[in-house]
Amino acid sequence: MIQLYKMAFRNLGRNRRRSFLSALALGIGLSLLLLMASVISGEMNGALDSSIKLQSGHLQVTAKTYGENKTSLAWEDLVEDPATVTAQIAALAPVKVATPRLFASGIIASGEKSTGVRIIGIDPASTANQPFKDGLLNGEWLASDDRSGILIGQALANKLGLKTGDSINLLVNTSNGEVDQQPFTVRGIYTTRTPAFDQGSIFMPLAKAQAITQTENHASTIFVLLKDKAQTAAVATALQSGQYQVKTWEQMNALVVSFEQLANSYMSLLYMIILAITATVIINTMIMSVFERTREIGILAAIGMRGGRIMAMFFAESSLLAVGGIIMGLVLGGALMLYFTHYGLYIGNMGMTGILLGERIYALPKINDIVTLSIITFIVTLLAALYPALLAARMEPVDALRGGK
Repeated sequence: MIQLYKMAFRNLGRNRRRSFLSALALGIGLSLLLLMASVISGEMNGALDSSIKLQSGHLQVTAKTYGENKTSLAWEDLVEDPATVTAQIAALAPVKVATPRLFASGIIASGEKSTGVRIIGIDPASTANQPFKDGLLNGEWLASDDRSGILIGQALANKLGLKTGDSINLLVNTSNGEVDQQPFTVRGIYTTRTPAFDQGSIFMPLAKAQAITQTENHASTIFVLLKDKAQTAAVATALQSGQYQVKTWEQMNALVVSFEQLANSYMSLLYMIILAITATVIINTMIMSVFERTREIGILAAIGMRGGRIMAMFFAESSLLAVGGIIMGLVLGGALMLYFTHYGLYIGNMGMTGILLGERIYALPKINDIVTLSIITFIVTLLAALYPALLAARMEPVDALRGGK
């Protein structure tokens, strides 16, 4: 076996440029596969992480009849006495934070411009709001007793031409099906780096949200974050009751999970195309090597080398090309993944309905993807050498010595 690899290394060295370019093509193919796999992982992980922190939490506790899509404000669809329910949930050991939130639909108007928004009533003191506090660009955070202040997203502020301190009119649906209108002041402008969320969400203190929507002492949901996401199922089971329904982050982000599965299916097809192109380069290299060494192959066969050993020699050459290409691919792919892990890819406001994509997509390299794609690349390279190896092994010694004529 060692002798075969010595011969294979010598044979590849006969045309170093061609061998290098073949290995480089293999390396470029692998690096593209690694980059695509890490970007897809980063995109889905980022969307899921954003959704959990900003929108769904790990768990949400709502009334049995609450319809999230309809943003119901009927008292029978809301959680009564949310402070008591929140305290009971927060007492559980796996719970990091629990806080009530009230959702309502409204229209924000400034001058001649207006747009629909989702009003979120929050407890300003809750640590669950940290992502919004960290993203406060200017102005000040809300106070619990503020009755005329709101926070708006940067994307919404840019759309309506608003700045901190500006006054707006807000039309809000109420629990009795009517519409209330009140003036508010923009206390601050925040960004979550998620334009789809920022341009459609405004915040006000829970007490004010309850007052303007006429849902006194009620909340739409209890937003729950856990210390360990793995505890979601156990905590959900512990919170089950006949009065409330408990939704997990998997249920609330089913679209993200489905989209990831669909994206992985399409990426698998793209992987196959890239590997097929790479395999074509290896096949071409090996076939050229066979025809250039026809007389040599004839001599080897004439002195007793069996067809199986001739095939093994070409497989050894192919494996050396594979190892060289994989090393190049890991170096090049590693550099690309490192760049996109730190700097990301700016996509701006390209959010999809139901999926919170940030303005930048960051790569998320995974060891299992790197190992799997490297092994697949090695196997594909060996398979690409099958036809050239068979071609060499089946040559008749006499014809080969005559140059294949």
